[in-house]
Parts: sequence; C-alpha cells; structure tokens
Amino acid sequence: MAGLFPKWMNGLPTLGAIAGLGATVSVAAGGWYWLTPDFFEVGYMPTQPGSGFNHQIHAGTLGIDCRYCHTNVEESKASNVPSVATCYGCHSEGKIPDTTVKPEKVQFIRTAYADKTSIQWRNVHVVPDYANFPHNVHVSAGVSCFSCHGQVRGMPVVYQDKSLAMGWCLDCHRNPEENLVPPEKVTDLIWAEQEWFSKPVDERSYNGRTPAMLVETLKSNPPQHCAACHY
Repeated sequence: MAGLFPKWMNGLPTLGAIAGLGATVSVAAGGWYWLTPDFFEVGYMPTQPGSGFNHQIHAGTLGIDCRYCHTNVEESKASNVPSVATCYGCHSEGKIPDTTVKPEKVQFIRTAYADKTSIQWRNVHVVPDYANFPHNVHVSAGVSCFSCHGQVRGMPVVYQDKSLAMGWCLDCHRNPEENLVPPEKVTDLIWAEQEWFSKPVDERSYNGRTPAMLVETLKSNPPQHCAACHY
C-alpha cells in the first residue's frame, strides 16, 4: 500500500478533522446570531393602515405622553392601541386646519369612525404566546418605555428596536440597577436617554434617588425562574 499513496497523504485525516471542526464552529457561531431574534426581529417595521401613525410628530414634536394613546399600560398586562375615538378626537373635521394636516392623510380615521369600525393597526412588538410580559408590573417598577421600545419619539415609523429575546429579558432581571428609572419618568423617553442612561450607573441620581435606591423599592427581586414568564 505504501507504494500506492504518497507520504503527504498521511496528514489528510488530521486536516479533514480540523476543517470539520472549523466548519462546525462557524455554523454554530453563525446560527447563534442569524437564527436568533437579534437578526430576524430587530428592525421589523410593518406597514400600517392608511397613512400610518407618525410617533416622531405626535410623541416627539407635539410631546403627547405615551399613556394618552396607550391608556392601559399602568393597569393591564397588555398595552392597548388607541380606539378610533381617541384618534378622531384630534382629527375630526375642522379640529385641525387642513393646512396643518392634509385631509387625505387622516381620512381613513374619519371613515373608520363614521363606519364604527376599528383600525387594524399591526403589532410591532409581539411576544410569543408562551411568554407573558405584564406591562403594568414593569411600568410600576420603573422600566422605561425607552428600554424596550427605543427612542420612539424619534421614529416616523415605529420599528422593533430590541430583540425581546429571553436572554435579553434575563439580562435586565439580573441587573435591575442598570435598567430602572424613577417610576414617574417612565414615559419621558428623551430624559431617559439623555439624562439617565447616558451616565454610568454610579453617577445617576434624580431628586436624591439613586439606582440602588430604586431597586430597594421593588416588592421582590426580578424573577429569573421559568414560571415567572411561562405560565
């Protein structure tokens, strides 16, 4: 047999094993990112009905508080979308000059109100059916809208800014001191971004309250067991 194969071929099994190991590691590393919410869900931006809803104008320029439209976030597990009546309250005929808002941009609201039908807004941040995220609990604890939804006040069209993956949630539960804001500042996204999260944890303070003090106000430590979210 020695005459059939040259000596250098003796190293082929070793080279093959190294190449196989490298390919396995590469596939695993690629899958770790490309098969996770960080790749598939971050940036998700569905097309909304009619002319959509410009958060940059409503929440940013006009300064409308999140809770004006999402009225249930402090009381309910789910964050509601506004009813047609809420939208129509501002965009009924003659309420805002046509030179400010073109009628055709808000006609879908007026039509829905006249027909007594709801607007089929498309969900952007969707939690799987097997996971539960109670908005009221997190808002009361001091989790800023900014932490999960990003700087919505600067988004003409809302998109998913965070992965909302299980590991991402657990990182927050393991380090509440880094992620809590004073409860009364939960919906102040500009303040949260520029005055709070822009500073190191040990330099944050608001009206004498530090992150460590905010953690102490929690009724219990953020849970890390399965039954906390999967029930």
